[in-house]
Order: sequence, then C-alpha cells, then structure tokens
Amino acid sequence: MEIKKGISVAPGVVIATAVVLDAEDLVVPKRHIDASEVAREIQRLSDAIGQAVVDLTKLRDEVTATAGKEIGGIFDVHLGVLRDRTLVNSVLTEIQAQQITAEYAVSVVMRKYRSKFATMSDRYMQERVKDIDDIEKRLLRVLIGQKHQDLAHLDQPVVVIAHDLLPSQTAALDRKHVVGFATDVGGRTSHTAIVARAMGIPAVVGLGNITSEASGGDTVIIDGTRGYVIVNPDAEQLAEHREAGRKFIAHENTLKGIAKQPAITKDGHAVILQANIEFASDIDDAVAHGAEGIGLYRTEFLYLASTKEPTEEDHYAAYAEAIRRLGGKPLVIRTLDLGADKYTQDRAANPERNPFLGDRSIRMCLHDIPMFKRQLRAIMRASVLGDVRVMFPMICTLMELRQARMILNDVMEELEDEGVEFRRDIPIGMMVEVPSVAIMPDVFAKEVNFFSIGTNDLIQYTLAVDRTNEKVAGLFCPAHPAVLKLIRDVIRAGSRNGISVSVCGEMAGDPLYTLLLLGLGLNNFSMNGPDVPEVKKVIRSTTIEHARQVARRVMSFDSERQVMHFLREETRKIIPDAF
Repeated sequence: MEIKKGISVAPGVVIATAVVLDAEDLVVPKRHIDASEVAREIQRLSDAIGQAVVDLTKLRDEVTATAGKEIGGIFDVHLGVLRDRTLVNSVLTEIQAQQITAEYAVSVVMRKYRSKFATMSDRYMQERVKDIDDIEKRLLRVLIGQKHQDLAHLDQPVVVIAHDLLPSQTAALDRKHVVGFATDVGGRTSHTAIVARAMGIPAVVGLGNITSEASGGDTVIIDGTRGYVIVNPDAEQLAEHREAGRKFIAHENTLKGIAKQPAITKDGHAVILQANIEFASDIDDAVAHGAEGIGLYRTEFLYLASTKEPTEEDHYAAYAEAIRRLGGKPLVIRTLDLGADKYTQDRAANPERNPFLGDRSIRMCLHDIPMFKRQLRAIMRASVLGDVRVMFPMICTLMELRQARMILNDVMEELEDEGVEFRRDIPIGMMVEVPSVAIMPDVFAKEVNFFSIGTNDLIQYTLAVDRTNEKVAGLFCPAHPAVLKLIRDVIRAGSRNGISVSVCGEMAGDPLYTLLLLGLGLNNFSMNGPDVPEVKKVIRSTTIEHARQVARRVMSFDSERQVMHFLREETRKIIPDAF
C-alpha cells in the first residue's frame, strides 16, 4: 500500500487489475558459424529487416490514422534507422568478419549504438536509447522467432506495469482494455510519453522499481494527474481514488461545457486564450478545448519526425496545414528554438557542456543562416494563407533582434525578386525569456509588434535553476517575487508602447496564477490546449477589479510561499473545488 511517486506524463485516475510485462531481455548467445553459412545468415538478416519494415509500416499507418501524422512519424524514424546503410553494413561486416549469427551481429551493433546514445550528456538524446532498444528487439524477435508478449486478447480493463515501454509497444496498446500504465523508467520528453498523451491513457513513469512491487492480478491505482501509483490499496485508498476518478471525469465534462463559452470576466473584461502546439494535428484538440488561436507553434518539433533536416517545403507544408486547420484564427510561428533540452543531429555528435547557456535558439539560427532562411522563406510564403505572425525565441540583445529582422528582410527581398507572394507587414514578435530583456523591456518593445513571455526559461535564468535537474528542480518556482516583478514590468512596458503581451509558459495554463496574471494586466494567455477550459473557468468566475486587488496584494509579498498560499486561497473562494 506504499504510495510510489513518479513522473506524470498523462492525466487521469484509474483503478484496475495489473498486467506486468517481463523486461523481455532476449537471450542471444554468441554462436560461430562456418564460412559456408555466412551467405545464409546475410539472407536471414535481409529477410528480418524486410519483415520489420513491413510490420513497422503497418504500425505507423495505424497510429497515423488514430493519433495523427506527427505521432505516426515517430515510426518513420525507426524505419529510417532500419534502412540506414551504415548500420546495416556494420551488421553485415560483423557477420562476415566474425563469422557469427545474424542475431548476435544485430545485438553487438545495436548495443554499440545504445551505448553511444546512453553516454550523451543531452537528456533528450539519452532518451532515444528506447528507440534503439525498440528497433533491436523488433529485429531479434523476427530472427529468433520469439513472439512479443501478447496483450491482444484482453477481456477486462487492466493497467500495464513494465520496466519500460517502447514507443511501438505504447502505440499498440489495446485502448479498449488498457486503461493506464506505469513504468520503472522514463521521462516527460520520451516518445513513449508523447504517444501516451496523444492516446489519452493516464500514465506515470520513472517510478524506479514498480515492476518489483506489483504482480499480475494485483489491484493498482494509477494517478496520472498527481504522478503516483498505489499497489494493492486499502479500502480507504480505493474509496478515495474512486471518488477522485469520478471527480476527474465530472470535472472534464464540466470543462467541456465551458470550452465554447467566451473568456470574459463577470464584469465584462474580455481575455484571449490561445494554445501552444507542437504539431499541426494538435490544433483540432486545442480548438475543441476553446482555444481562439495558436499563441506558440514550436516548430523545432519538425525535426523529431525525421532523421534529416526539414526542407523549405517540409516547413511550408506544416505551416499551410496548421493555417488550414485554424480556419482564420491567428497562428504565431516561433522560429527554431533548437538546442538545450532539444536535439538536432548535429548536436548529437558535439554536445555542449552547458547547452542551456550555449549555442541555442536564435543564436544557433544566426550561426546557420541558410537553415534560418529556409524556415523564414516558408513562413513568409505561408503568410498569405491566413493570420500568420512570426516570433523570435531567446532574444538577449538588441543586436540579435536586429540581425534576425535583417535576415527576414533579406528573405522578403529574395521572394519579391522571385515573384513569390508574401505578406510584407507580417506582425513580428519576440520571446521575453531572459532577464536581460525583462529588465529593459521598453527598449525592445519599440522594435517589435508583440511580446510573448516564456516563463519556463525566464524563471530558470532568473533563479539560476536548471529545471531538468531533479536535484534542484524544487527551486524552480513561478511564484518567486523577483520573477513576478519581471513579468509585471514586461506587461506594463507592452501597454506603454502599444504592443500586445502574452504569456506562453506553463504558468499561463496553471489556474493558480490566472487571477494574478489577469490582475497584472495580461489579456492574452497561451497554454496547452487541455488547460484552456480550467483557466477560462477562473476568468469567468471573477471580476477584473478582484483580480487587480489580488495582484496588488501579491506584489507586496516577499516570499514565494506567501504568494502561493494567498493565490490558492483566493482561487478557492471563487472556485471551491479548485486544486
């Protein structure tokens, strides 16, 4: 009945019988072969790769049909690895040079790839180990003839407990019967987590040893909202979580009813609520939750679905698709924010020691102008298709902003010379996410059409806390008075200079901060789509005067603890069931 704390990757509360998957460590003994058998082993390898490609293609198509092209694209990456001649030739060389079986050669080569990824300092690249494992086990299952543990014949709701789930395993889960899953390892940015969120299955990962705590047939509670798991709960815990599950579903249904209502306070103050997305296919869900547009399109995720850098046409196709899905609603396209906790193939070979302070975001774009121009050309070509705006990330100096604008002007002139249609007066904005900008926002406000405050990075750089480092992540707090003063000053600077200001970090989607941000003068919030209804509920339950009173009181506090306690109490006054 111990409560196991992990990492929440998909919300919801479920109670069901456990199915525990084995670690599936396939035994591949080293077996030498005669020279006369080498050709046969090479043919076996070729057949296995062919079968794996067929299986993966089928899986990709099924996932694309149910979860969208971008999620299905994860398996295009797997297909790309299987077709990679360098990898295949390495296996062939092992078979020929060492005179070993195809399965042992696959195991040797894939383990080398695995070690290479596992020792990289970039957390995102480390998590790609699961993709390598997935591909290796797929090949070995074909070569050895071992069937993957079968979850296809379930006849009752279950939760899956596993050491880890590979992306393809997660995508193939029977959604009619698998109501949740929990794993020993994993992180928020893994492909497994992305697939789980897309499928809407409550999930908790990074639990350490949940596979040794649970056995098949145990009753298990998975609380994907708060990020914990209880094996064989007592009667009190069962009753508590059955009630929590009912409340979650009721709350979700209530919020669905709010989604289509206007975001307007009780005294008539209108607020714009937009969504942050990573894929164009996210737009339908965001709009269904009540988003009035896209305040942040994270275009670097175009790189996730491919092993090569996206072309101008790849960019253009993605933006055109997003514009089509929005049907006239605004779309803010953030230019590439690669680096730090995100990855590129180039970064994989030469990881930086401290990437959050390194060659990332606009710095990387200004160092690779051809790459930057490809994206800007695609944005400008798409600008005539709808309400498109362009935004530069992690601007730290005026020089960077002016250089970015100068390159954009160059792109406009090139398109004009080529006779390509584009919108010359496209609104240009910038992220405010480092103290150097937040301390002197008036200077920057004179050179752009809008600000978007990226609170995740602003908090990180203001408090000197790496939010991905679990040893210090507890110090990462949006309620720190220094952070709040910077946000207030940026909002005021926007008002003074007649430009719009939005907040697009996680803070915007947390209802704990809605009253405060509203009272500070924020009229434009951008958040994850599912968060829109809850924030809208807070807005519709208060008055602008009440929000201003809350903000004035908060700005008199000198500790984050005071801020959070006060905001929690004030929010509960208008929404008793909040938090």
